[in-house]
Amino acid sequence: MSGTTPANPAVATAERPPARSLPDPMRPLPPRVSAASRTKSLLTSQAGSAVAIVLALMWTVPTIGLLTSSVRPEGQIRSSGWWTFFTDPSFTLANYQTVLFGRASNGQLASFFMNSLTITVPATLIPLVLATMAAYAFSVLRWKGRDTVFVIVFALQIVPLQMALIPLLRIFSGSALAEAFPFLPIWVAHSSFGLPLAIFLLHNFMAEVPRELIEAARVDGAGHVTVFFKVMMPLMVPAIASFAIFQFLWVWNDLLVGLTFSGGNNAIQPLTARLSEMAGSRGQDWHLLTSGAFVSMIVPLIVFFALQKYFVRGLLAGSVKG
Repeated sequence: MSGTTPANPAVATAERPPARSLPDPMRPLPPRVSAASRTKSLLTSQAGSAVAIVLALMWTVPTIGLLTSSVRPEGQIRSSGWWTFFTDPSFTLANYQTVLFGRASNGQLASFFMNSLTITVPATLIPLVLATMAAYAFSVLRWKGRDTVFVIVFALQIVPLQMALIPLLRIFSGSALAEAFPFLPIWVAHSSFGLPLAIFLLHNFMAEVPRELIEAARVDGAGHVTVFFKVMMPLMVPAIASFAIFQFLWVWNDLLVGLTFSGGNNAIQPLTARLSEMAGSRGQDWHLLTSGAFVSMIVPLIVFFALQKYFVRGLLAGSVKG
């Protein structure tokens, strides 16, 4: 009969759906694992450590081969591979002596080494100073058309530098300014090509600085100059160091810009221009390339190791949160 209670209570209990348990409002929620924590766990695992060791070996072995070949005699360099140095060691500094202080046809890198320093240091500082001030104007100051101008500056990164070489060369070629300051065209070219990336990186770093710091400084009576030097500059050291490393390495290893604007003048040619000619007109001096290349690596290595503690901090600043 419909509407009657089943005689067996067990059947009624089996047919009844189980009650849904409600979450306890007093129970704390499980901790949320952020993307940064997951990435850190992956990189610090045994698999990540093994991959890092393999990559380190892949980068280190060619450098070891370059160093051992640079201190081997010419006859052994031409007759056997660099790995035979460990079974039949033979040490000499004749290659370095020829490269640094030998005849111009064989290298004589000492003067070109100083040329590269004269080119690289100003070509790193000039865009760094200009980009720091421009990044402050784009991230802190409020003015009409700010975002549009920033997009235009950002878009300049996609312009190939080869397209600007000839116009810049026509501006400086034969001018009295270029004759009075022969390194000036190279400085301007490198600074122009590095400015868009520098402004973009430093602007993104400044945008992550809490606005409360700036507002507190303004309430205390600080102007934009004080905020820039007292508030922003100490916080921007990692970002500035990161861009300085990038720009220094790019300018130091550059051949195209230095070769174009030096006009074949050995008095202002960079180190890379002489390295490209070191093998000789018929390739007879190729054994000197290893020592010449290692000489060119000394300064970038010093710069990188001196600023490496800021490098990763500057790259990761503002990239992840949580």
